[in-house]
Amino acid sequence: MSAKLEALSQNLQEHLGDRIGALEVAFGEITINVDVGNYFDVMMALRDEPELRFEELMDLCGVDYSTYRNGAWDGKRFAAVSHLISIAHNWRVRVRCFAPDDDFPSIPSITSIWNSVNWFEREAFDLFGIVFPGHNDLRRILTDYGFIGHPFRKDFPISGYVEMRYDPDQQRVIYQPVTIEPREITPRIVREEGYGDVENA
Repeated sequence: MSAKLEALSQNLQEHLGDRIGALEVAFGEITINVDVGNYFDVMMALRDEPELRFEELMDLCGVDYSTYRNGAWDGKRFAAVSHLISIAHNWRVRVRCFAPDDDFPSIPSITSIWNSVNWFEREAFDLFGIVFPGHNDLRRILTDYGFIGHPFRKDFPISGYVEMRYDPDQQRVIYQPVTIEPREITPRIVREEGYGDVENA
């Protein structure tokens, strides 16, 4: 671990203590897991503590772990993963918070800490169905108002549940059951004879 990551790791453990569930270092970055009950306070500390000072939230995304590691995952299904950057200290941290209820995933909103997370939380709600209590305008942002389900969930069908089209007789857009038959296409690979032979090169 580099000296910078070591210093960040020590600062995180010193200021956040047992509010961190786990601290992992991989690919030159630190990821901390935070329990949903400590999430808001930890995020506030990450922004406000002078030794941490993560002024900017770069991204927040939803994750569905249901098929992670080919289905061998035995933890909670949904998480919100945030990427923070400290311009003052020139370091980054990733914060992961799992929703405690897989049937109704809910993680507190942090829009009052970083304004930039507004649309990211809406996106995680729209695509994964993660609810963010405290968000003042939590509605769909990428899918249509009449859309059913959350398309980035691993159990969402590729063809969706409904399709829409313009009906010239009714002169409006209508929704109807999906008419596409699901099928799996295996690509056919065509190679010239002798492909990859060193002698023919």
